[in-house]
Amino acid sequence: MDLADLAARVKAGERRALARAITLVESARADHREEATALAAELADETHQALRIGLSGTPGVGKSTFIEAFGLFLVEQGLKVAVLAVDPSSARSGGSILGDKTRMERLSRHPLAFIRPSPARSHLGGVARRTREAVALCEAAGFDVVLIETVGVGQSETMVAGMVDLFLLLLAPAGGDELQGVKRGIMEIADIILINKADGPLKDVAMRTCADYAGALRLLRKRPQDPEGFPKAMMVSAVEGTGLEVAWEEMQTLAKWRREHGIWDQTRAEQAKHWFEEEVRQGILAQLTENKPLAARMARMGEEVAEGKRSPGDAASEILDALSGS
Repeated sequence: MDLADLAARVKAGERRALARAITLVESARADHREEATALAAELADETHQALRIGLSGTPGVGKSTFIEAFGLFLVEQGLKVAVLAVDPSSARSGGSILGDKTRMERLSRHPLAFIRPSPARSHLGGVARRTREAVALCEAAGFDVVLIETVGVGQSETMVAGMVDLFLLLLAPAGGDELQGVKRGIMEIADIILINKADGPLKDVAMRTCADYAGALRLLRKRPQDPEGFPKAMMVSAVEGTGLEVAWEEMQTLAKWRREHGIWDQTRAEQAKHWFEEEVRQGILAQLTENKPLAARMARMGEEVAEGKRSPGDAASEILDALSGS
């Protein structure tokens, strides 16, 4: 399949072609990177914009269960839903389980849904390096909503905010008092906090937790990208399906307000600029390993630093000078 044919099939919404295109953009091979860039150029004229929603939360909070319930709710309304699930990779072997598709068995079988697990590898911030490109491919394929599930480590997953329109934080009942809610980092970028598992014996606890976080959110400094009442805390139950419709209405309300006030386009422009700069940084880092003489020099100087013969700052300055050709 040549690139023009692959691009045409992606535009036509073929899920197999979309999966192949994402595999191409995730590849680290130099020839595949060239093909991925060419594919992006083929799809650059696509104007369809999906609602990009990032979702984070601690392990065990029920992210996969929530995404399946929420995804099924959306496809029942005729919306096309893509799920990009980023799975943590082992620091030892580099492998990932990639079991999210198995967890979302009903959603994965729906003709209006597409689920793609991807390994985080060594990329920090809760997402894979090529997740943003995968989102663009899903938009080109005509999906209406793209859900990005991060690896779920907690306070450090702020990078996903640089590629989505809305960011949801999923929390469990009794996850902490109101002091947890004013912690900086991931709390500051959340648009909506969802207290999951608000059912059965945990329902009363969930109500108290929701009240704690709602109070904490009122203490945070108001952001220019929010209308009155946002960010907010809400209760949902992925198992019972309660609260999903109200949560979706709030997401639509926030997205509509941001579109009408120019914040949507401004944010996407800033995000595009950020990822351009990130690509440049990653390219510079790649030169340190792909340039064999420079890599050998760096390894030698690393040994000198380890032996105490040179300071880290001095050695780093020499490598940066060699990289810039000065």
